[in-house]
Amino acid sequence: MIAVPLLAASGHSGTIHPRTAPELSDIALFVVAVAAIWFVRRAMRRRFDKRPVDKD
Repeated sequence: MIAVPLLAASGHSGTIHPRTAPELSDIALFVVAVAAIWFVRRAMRRRFDKRPVDKD
């Protein structure tokens, strides 16, 4: 069977390592989320701060 060696090679070693700190990917995801929220809020403020001009 070819599937058995491939499954064993593609998986992890089975050793559990305790998490001592956030992974780099966790920090990167948090930074991207904060930047996205900041960008969207800035865009919405600019959009809604534009006052309609009186047409007299």
